Amino acid sequence: MSYCYEYPHPAVTTDVVAFTVIRDDLQVLLIRRARPPYRGAWALPGGFINPDETLEECVRRELEEETGIDDVFMEQLHTFSAPDRDPRERVITTAYYALVPPNRQEIRGASDAAEARWFALEGLPPLAFDHAHIVRTARARLVEKLEDPATAFRLVLDVFTLSDLQRVHEAILGVAIDKRNFRKKILGQGLIEETGAKRQCGAHRPAMLHRVIE
Repeated sequence: MSYCYEYPHPAVTTDVVAFTVIRDDLQVLLIRRARPPYRGAWALPGGFINPDETLEECVRRELEEETGIDDVFMEQLHTFSAPDRDPRERVITTAYYALVPPNRQEIRGASDAAEARWFALEGLPPLAFDHAHIVRTARARLVEKLEDPATAFRLVLDVFTLSDLQRVHEAILGVAIDKRNFRKKILGQGLIEETGAKRQCGAHRPAMLHRVIE
């Protein structure tokens, strides 16, 4: 059965701000658009929802199709509904943010993305649509979420050094953290344990590896 509505229906999309830490920098995953509008411009991965999808199914599909990344932590961020945010038509998007650990950073451009690439947050190119605003909103949310220890744990490997964890905090906050105070705080939470193994870190003493207590 079909219906005729008095009011026009806006289109619905999802977008995702995928974060990772590379070389001590907080980085964001962008795709170069292969189609108009903004053909050739950099943008967040995302796209239109299919009639049989939930929002989360849509955003995970688009992320995998456009960048090759799947099965990562993702959480809904905010709905953006400015009437002029898309030149094609009235488009409302629900944005998510994702946390990508070091072993999942390999990417590929596909679908309607000509290219996919990680960019340092402080050096992003001009972005299509209102995606710069979405990125700023996601960064602010990530800083808030850092109060939850699980946030940083999702950006390191399953086994990690305390220095690995500290670098993630510093990358998100954008400031240096006192090493002694950081370690005292992290160990005092009782959430991680030593694995008994160590990692050689250049000319320095081997660093103890830790893991999250299940």
